[in-house]
Amino acid sequence: MKNIILSLSMILLVVLMISTYIYQNQATVSLRTNQAQETQPDEMQQSESDILQPVTDENISYSLQEDVLNLTYNDGAEWIEVPIEKEALFAGEYQENQEELIEGSFILTEDHAAFLYSEATEQGSDLVRVGVKETRDQGETWGDHVVVEEISPIRFRKLRFVNDTFGYVILSMGRTMSQEYSAVYVTEDGGENWRATTELPSTRMIGFGGFVDEMTGFLSYGTINPEEPDVYVTQDMGETWIQSEFQIPEEYERIFVQAEVPTKEADHLSVLVNQGPNGDYEGGHIKGEFISEDNGLNWEFLKEVEPNEAE
Repeated sequence: MKNIILSLSMILLVVLMISTYIYQNQATVSLRTNQAQETQPDEMQQSESDILQPVTDENISYSLQEDVLNLTYNDGAEWIEVPIEKEALFAGEYQENQEELIEGSFILTEDHAAFLYSEATEQGSDLVRVGVKETRDQGETWGDHVVVEEISPIRFRKLRFVNDTFGYVILSMGRTMSQEYSAVYVTEDGGENWRATTELPSTRMIGFGGFVDEMTGFLSYGTINPEEPDVYVTQDMGETWIQSEFQIPEEYERIFVQAEVPTKEADHLSVLVNQGPNGDYEGGHIKGEFISEDNGLNWEFLKEVEPNEAE
């Protein structure tokens, strides 16, 4: 009888030990599962936030996520960090969206990436230094070139190269009401060195500007209630600036009022003149096309241009 009781006790003890082991394993698995379920969404969210998204859908693009400028040359598969502070790209009189670079302030092609920036000359100073950060080997090496050592904080800014050696920077600064100072800087050695052109003849706010070749450049003034195109042209790389004449048909007076940047056609120059910020002719989007056969000194009306034609 004692043997039977002892045997039963041993069996019960074994069953109890097995049950306890199974229970503990199930609890451990359950705990791990719950922890995984709790952390998985956060980990996934963190992983997704770390993936840079190109601003455009083009193969060569950039990202400003996490307040860092990164470039991609292969549709986001690989990224290159630009050695520049994001604040320097937007410094000055600029209150718009900072999720995209300022239009006209950068160049991004397969062979050349360049970014116009400004930064205080010294801590606490009201003056800024303007420079260009660039690479011509897709980020292997970076150059940093000073455009102007010391000016007031900038508003309008534009950087462009006409060819491998000639480029220009257009800046405006020191705005007071509808007046400001503007300046044009040019380089003839691919951006290594920059020099200012002759002092510009207008203190109106600049709206558009650009060169069509090394010698011929344009500045279009008037951004607040313009009444007619106000354009200056240089035909000698900025040594002199002359006001252009626009022959505007009577029916388009005070309609086409703000000239954009001209383009070079086969045997003439062409420019679109928009309706300014308050235009309402045909919905305000129609532009006038004018042409010049004397390299920008005189412009004659050619035709109206629909919005889709102007793009």
